[in-house]
Amino acid sequence: MKLEVFVVGLFQENTYVLSDETTRRAFVIDPGGENERIYGYLKQNGLTAEAIVNTHGHVDHIAGAKQMQEDLKIPFRIHKGDEEIAQHAKLAGRMFGVDVDDPPRIDGYLNDGDVLQLGETTVRVIHTPGHSPGGVCLVVNDGDVIVGDTLFASSVGRADLPGGSFDTLLHSIQSKLFPLGDAVRVHPGHGPSTTIGRERRTNPFLT
Repeated sequence: MKLEVFVVGLFQENTYVLSDETTRRAFVIDPGGENERIYGYLKQNGLTAEAIVNTHGHVDHIAGAKQMQEDLKIPFRIHKGDEEIAQHAKLAGRMFGVDVDDPPRIDGYLNDGDVLQLGETTVRVIHTPGHSPGGVCLVVNDGDVIVGDTLFASSVGRADLPGGSFDTLLHSIQSKLFPLGDAVRVHPGHGPSTTIGRERRTNPFLT
């Protein structure tokens, strides 16, 4: 598998393209805007996007989803717990002075324990509420995890937005992410990648 990151938008959000190098199929994860960059990458590498998969529904992670859904004619999936947040993305955008499309149509829900197959690449969904009620992390081939805004290098996601809970967030990290193993690479929604081991040992919110 290959994982490519694009830093997009006012919030410098990480949009990921996860692709299977055998089938040339791909998932777009958390499209936050600047869609033409994603389309160019897909075309240049001979990839066909199969679905949009979102870790959560906050505006900076969903800003490009509706247009991409329409342009590429692919389904959009998110955890049901974040459906309401996603539906209010346009209003949230106005609060930050960002013009956002109407929310995408939800074509299917992500559930804890779901396994998404992308050719020879396996993506396992784990529900990690705290930053938002329906936040999920995506474990790729048991060696990488795309965590949205649940965990960052030396920090954790904010929990003061509607539906957030700091205690729930810490529990999600400690009970769902730490057991993945110290060697697992962590790819957050903002900022650089890290590892489970580094955050377990040095993250000031978790030590």
